[in-house]
Amino acid sequence: MKMRASAAIGSVAILALALAGCSGGSTTNAGSSGGKADPYAPLVVKDGFKDKGGNVNVLMSTDFQTLDPGNSNYVQTANVGQLYYRTLTMAKEKAGSPPTIVPDLATDTGKASADGKTWTYTLKKGLKFEDGTPITSKDVKYGVERTYARDVYTQAPQELDSALADDGYKGPYKGGELKSVETPDDSTIVFHLKQPNPDFAALASRSNTAPVPQAKDSKLDYTNHPVSSGPYKVKSYDRGRQLVLERNPNWDAATDPNRSALPDTFTFSLSTSQSTISQQLISNSDPTAITLDSNGALQASDTSKLNDADVKSRLAGGFLGCIDIIAFNTQSIKDPDVRKALALAMDRNAMQVQYGGARFGQIAQSQLTDKMAGYVPPVTDLDPSGKPKLDEAKKLLQGKTVPKTLSYGYANSAPRYKNIGTVLQQNFKELGIDLQLQPIPAANYYTTLAGDNMPDIARSGWCGGADSSSARFTVDPGVGPSIDGTTWGFSNIPRFYDATLSKEMYDLRGQNGTKEELGKKWFEVYNKVMAQTPQVPFVHSYTMSVVGSKVHNAQVGYFFGSIDLSEVGVEK
Repeated sequence: MKMRASAAIGSVAILALALAGCSGGSTTNAGSSGGKADPYAPLVVKDGFKDKGGNVNVLMSTDFQTLDPGNSNYVQTANVGQLYYRTLTMAKEKAGSPPTIVPDLATDTGKASADGKTWTYTLKKGLKFEDGTPITSKDVKYGVERTYARDVYTQAPQELDSALADDGYKGPYKGGELKSVETPDDSTIVFHLKQPNPDFAALASRSNTAPVPQAKDSKLDYTNHPVSSGPYKVKSYDRGRQLVLERNPNWDAATDPNRSALPDTFTFSLSTSQSTISQQLISNSDPTAITLDSNGALQASDTSKLNDADVKSRLAGGFLGCIDIIAFNTQSIKDPDVRKALALAMDRNAMQVQYGGARFGQIAQSQLTDKMAGYVPPVTDLDPSGKPKLDEAKKLLQGKTVPKTLSYGYANSAPRYKNIGTVLQQNFKELGIDLQLQPIPAANYYTTLAGDNMPDIARSGWCGGADSSSARFTVDPGVGPSIDGTTWGFSNIPRFYDATLSKEMYDLRGQNGTKEELGKKWFEVYNKVMAQTPQVPFVHSYTMSVVGSKVHNAQVGYFFGSIDLSEVGVEK
């Protein structure tokens, strides 16, 4: 986003240490138009580079949750995934703005029938897997079918599946085929929807539509070597240590204007501590290095170094579609008044400090922004400056059964996640509640939150889903029901399920209307849900990421929240 702050985000005092606008080298400030520099303008490092060759060294603190496109709902996997798989359409990033949906495997973004319930795609000619086998519509359909096997793929993306007509389908391993997807020939794929969906072109960009050759499907082992349809393929993968991607000789650049595919290889180091990553990038000890870690792996103590001329020239930055939340497990903290009291007691200013202060984001009043179609202002009692409201919180708890002890789960990859828990400990102590901190291995973090060991409270975030300009793609996954509407959806970390509101969201999935009309309804139901406080938004992230001095075309993706791998290049 190019705006400083939306009406959905509370105003904050910008730190005196403001982000510079146009800085040294070839870094560009895409949001500057003269006058005082916007501290939240997007920054792109040395754009316009077109030379092929070299290796990009990607430093990461932990391994990917999975590389299987059919079992992933994570932005990190989506970022690296665009190097080795393609989808029918693609969410093409531009620093500081929601991505644009463009054709990828398909010749266009889809043709809708007159009633809006059928979408047809035609594959481009000359598409091949890494072994030279032609990619057909049946491979795309099989990729979609795998995501229905949720007993196998517990993290499969569900937005596209929920739009299709086969709620009862259980995946290809239990027999039968997905009837709502037809392949009349090798180049045509037809989707039959429950109801018209004007956002279906964005749904077709999800990893569901990455083609998978059925003969190569090794189920959960597929993550070790997903068959490439993109410009790179897996050369080697030592889980928890290193992933190396090399060029796919059967990728045809003529079919793919969306990926520059400049480097010869990408080498991912998968077990480097964040503090080490930060030190290496700031010191430029490896001029070919970048990171995909959140917030560029920067530590709060690194803030002053970002003003150094050399570092500033290597600094990419941009607002994200990502807004972090504190999620309450509504199945263990059942009373909405207790949840609201906990929310009001939070010092979100102190939580923002753990992210590095206002330079790294703004206090958020909602997970939805005014850049989304059909915008409706949030309805909330949270203080817009982030200050706690302890008196109101204590009043809400009068006469209530208040838990004496609660658990807070955090990913052990970044100190700030633990520090958020320390802030909450202090806040909840004022309410007579002892908050126990529970570290969770980062590689298993979201699978833990989706499983039986979900703590009472956890930090999470969402980056706009398939279409960052659509409220639905934040509301529905975040607090919406399962595909059949009978329980909470798998991305619904708070486990929020209310018979009335969940049915309203389930029914809203099938309603027709313009993007603005439907967006307004999703905003309105979100406000109703938030009255029960399943979660608390606290920071809208502005991410900065330092790159090595030989790295070019480095931009922070609005959806990915890190350096966009489809654009980056490197000097040999």
